[in-house]
Order: sequence, then structure tokens, then C-alpha cells
Amino acid sequence: MRKEEKQEIVQALAEQIKSYGNFYITDTSELSVEKVNGIRRKCFESDIEIKAVKNTLIKKALIEAGVDSEEILGALKGASTMMFSEVANAPAKLIQALRKEGDKPLLKAAYIQETAFVGDNQLKALVSLKSKNELIADVIAALESPAKNVISALQSGGNTISGLVKALEQRG
Repeated sequence: MRKEEKQEIVQALAEQIKSYGNFYITDTSELSVEKVNGIRRKCFESDIEIKAVKNTLIKKALIEAGVDSEEILGALKGASTMMFSEVANAPAKLIQALRKEGDKPLLKAAYIQETAFVGDNQLKALVSLKSKNELIADVIAALESPAKNVISALQSGGNTISGLVKALEQRG
């Protein structure tokens, strides 16, 4: 591969790192072509972009994108595959689902909104992260609950008051 081609790959990778804001680096080495193609298919279905990239190019792209994480650079050993997604925990959920079928892909590192997660033992924490939409839904639910209680109390109170007024009218 020529130097210009490598530079183009580094530039494109750096742009992806910047635009997504989060990425995962996994180990898919020693998997059959059939299994890797299956992973690619599942990534496509889950709106996850996947790329097999040489570690030296990943390092250059990380530096180019301004990702300053020695832990992630230290995790770049052996064959590496990068996953990009708009939803921060989507690749973690996919990796967890794939691990039910075999012991790979392994999580080398993840970078979520300027926080590094290094090592396969971080997978559970990444799966439990809530996406932006899930957090927004939680906030809306929390805000709706008191309003619903007030409306419910007013409606039931109104029925009680109108019932009392009617009962008093009938007596009088």
C-alpha cells in the first residue's frame, strides 16, 4: 500500500472517530471468514459500521482525531477491528450477543464520549450504559409522573366535590 493510500485511510478513520464520538476496538482474529461475514451482517442490521484496520493506522487516526488515551493505544496489539455506532452501547450489546455463540469477538477497548474503557472485563459496564434516547425517555417519564398524579388528584377530587354538592342539593 502506498503512503498516499495509507494517509487517505488515516484521514477517513479520523473523520469517523470525530463524527461518531465513540468507537470500539475488538479482536476478531482466528475467526473463520463465514463467522466474520456473519458479524458484518449483524453489524449492518444494527446500524454499526465495522472496519478491519491495521494498528499503526488506528494509532495515527487516533492522534489525528485528537483522542489522547494511552490506555487505548496500549490495547492495540494483534489484529484489530473497529466498530462505530451512533448509539454508544449498541456495539457492546452486539458483542455480548455474539459471545453466546463463541468466545470472540473480544473487546480490546472502547471510547465513549471521551472516556476510555480498556479490556474485555468492561463489556458488562458498556452494555449497561444508557443511550441518549433512553436517558431522554427516563427524564420525560420522571417529569410526566408528578403531572399525571396532580391531574389524577384534581379529576378525582372534582368528582368527589361534585358528588358532595349533588348530595347536598338532593337533601336540601
